[in-house]
Amino acid sequence: MRYRADPPALLQIVPLDSLTAIYHRRSGQTHLVAEPVPEILAALGEGGDLTDILAQLGLQDAPDAREALAARLDEMIATGLVTAS
Repeated sequence: MRYRADPPALLQIVPLDSLTAIYHRRSGQTHLVAEPVPEILAALGEGGDLTDILAQLGLQDAPDAREALAARLDEMIATGLVTAS
């Protein structure tokens, strides 16, 4: 499965201490998120699969890491910040 986020021009990202506000221009929604959501969005770049994203995040491609990343991506898909195909 390949994951993709909207281009940075459609996201306004503002760090707020331990949280980050992300205004998603396409949906008009503002999301308050914690780590690792901003890092995952940055790692998505042009999109990729779990292996690509883990490498961009500097994490080892281990079963636990894949499972945790897949869970975060599923949450991000539910909020509309990420799409999968």
